[in-house]
Amino acid sequence: MTDKSELALIDIFFEHLHSERHLAKYTSRNYIHALHTFFNWLREKERWAGDLDCITKTHIKGFVIEFQHTHNRRTLHNWCSGIKTFFNYLIKHKYIKNNPWVLVTLPKLDKPLPIFLTEKQIVRLLLGPITLMNEKVLEPFQAWRDRLILELLYGGGLRLSELVSINYGDIDWSTGVAVVMGKGSKTRKCPLGFVALECLKKFRDEFAGDISREAPIILSNKKARLPIRQVQLMLKKYLAMADLPADITPHKIRHSYATHLLNRGANLRIVQELLGHVSLSTTQIYTHVDFKRLKEVHQLAHPRH
Repeated sequence: MTDKSELALIDIFFEHLHSERHLAKYTSRNYIHALHTFFNWLREKERWAGDLDCITKTHIKGFVIEFQHTHNRRTLHNWCSGIKTFFNYLIKHKYIKNNPWVLVTLPKLDKPLPIFLTEKQIVRLLLGPITLMNEKVLEPFQAWRDRLILELLYGGGLRLSELVSINYGDIDWSTGVAVVMGKGSKTRKCPLGFVALECLKKFRDEFAGDISREAPIILSNKKARLPIRQVQLMLKKYLAMADLPADITPHKIRHSYATHLLNRGANLRIVQELLGHVSLSTTQIYTHVDFKRLKEVHQLAHPRH
């Protein structure tokens, strides 16, 4: 092994995550936090002296056993994933001779079904902004801006960060497809759907002002790019108006988008592409939702039930 300390190697690893892996900042920070937690634990509990080649599977098992009593399984899994990635990097670049994380197993994760809205609930939600405008509660600019946000979240299955980052130059007006920057700085094409595209055209023509390529689409009342927090607060208002659960987030609207596509017969791999999932297994959780619906229909309709 080289004479570099674990702190120096963590710095090198962080740069690797940023410049080569292009991981999201949140993920990179979690990995680095996990590494500092792990090494601090080794020093305090195992009297570790700093030699990375002296870390064993016994140390790792002790770390997992202790922290599973104070942290939920998903957090622990994420931590261990980051630490394991770090050691894989060290092996690949010959900083260490042995990887103690090889074949280490972790407690199984529960896989809760994603929460989503029904199609009827989505319609109630989407009607909110224009209803308030017709009741003279909202000015037309704000009402159509809010309607556009909701239509893009649902019509395009966009993440919240993708929504607020989108510019006019990202839209192909002839096809109704948006090019968005997703996780890990990866771009993908998102068909927006006819209704969302028509809403976008109306907002562009009547309220936007600046429609140059770099101009943001989602605007604040001061015609600047709308902050993420404002979208979250806006959504809560329309959820309450539609008598829907207050814990529905923009990401759960994305869940609704994926679930409704599959329910109507969309191919799983196409939905994977539309969502920007790297792994098909990430998308497959929505098939469980679909299977649950099919099972309910079967129980209601089949003569032997």
